[in-house]
Amino acid sequence: MQAGNAYYRFGKDIPATIPVFPLVGALLLPGGRMPLNIFEPRYIQMVDETIGGSRLIGVVQPALDGSLREDGEPELSGIGCIGRITSFAETGDGRYLISLQGVCRFRIAQELTVKSPYRQCRIMPFATDLSDDPTGEDVNRLALLKAFRAYLEANELQADWDSVSRADNAMLVNALSMMAPYGAAEKQALLEAPDLKTRADTLIAITEMVLARENDDFGSGLQ
Repeated sequence: MQAGNAYYRFGKDIPATIPVFPLVGALLLPGGRMPLNIFEPRYIQMVDETIGGSRLIGVVQPALDGSLREDGEPELSGIGCIGRITSFAETGDGRYLISLQGVCRFRIAQELTVKSPYRQCRIMPFATDLSDDPTGEDVNRLALLKAFRAYLEANELQADWDSVSRADNAMLVNALSMMAPYGAAEKQALLEAPDLKTRADTLIAITEMVLARENDDFGSGLQ
């Protein structure tokens, strides 16, 4: 896996401990790109200290059940995705604009007690995300594009179909998963899908359920 100027080929290429950034409804996948507007002082410090080192940050959702720690901070979901800071800009008003490129997913082994204001975890990386080169040959591309087109039409949205047609299956599945305006539980299910085919099937199923619910709501409104 290449992210920016760095290559990550094995689990040992990933630090055992990383800073984590809890984000509700956020989905970063290996190879994907996530722009972030950093303004909280603790995360400003996190970027300052990370950019001079590994440049790796773990993006993870708060626990889906809403559970809290004793200090009021949310518990974390068990699985997130590591991103490398590949672009960085200062805004002049105290904010940072950064871009993360997804490297691999990880499982939280232990959240550490640290002096830093931001949270840090000992992790176990998904090494298969680094070594595999998914072609997506098993992905049902026609079904995926059909669901995507139906969603766009139902919500009166447009897409750059030339770019969609040029994207390989892996890029298409991961990009649509990250872009999809679904809730935290759906995003976590897409993240935790064991392989590309399962992620594509999950995305199709979620989209079809959303469309069916919207149709039911529309029909009820006409009665």
